Amino acid sequence: MTTGQEWLVDASGCTPERLKDAAALAALFEELVVLMDLKVVGQPQWHVFPEPGGVTGLALLAESHLTVHTFPEHGFAALNVYCCRTRARPDFAALAAKHLGATSCRVRELSRGVEA
Repeated sequence: MTTGQEWLVDASGCTPERLKDAAALAALFEELVVLMDLKVVGQPQWHVFPEPGGVTGLALLAESHLTVHTFPEHGFAALNVYCCRTRARPDFAALAAKHLGATSCRVRELSRGVEA
């Protein structure tokens, strides 16, 4: 029985300054929320690490969660979206390029659920 979909997104070649900018990451979250018709519960939480660190962000969703962890020193961002209901897969590569300056993007989609 399937209980949801999860996407693991590895964005590489990102602009280091964007990976340190919680506002840029919030804009990515906001676009994903609209595109995927998600419901945010409360306010997203952001932790900005001291230089040369990046940002960790979490949005609690009625459908589950949306997270990002950035590594400016490597030009890398790890994005995770989990939804308890089926959703169309957004163009994660285009979104990562637009918001993070990513030059490459690897997306793994997992079907989550109960094994018989």
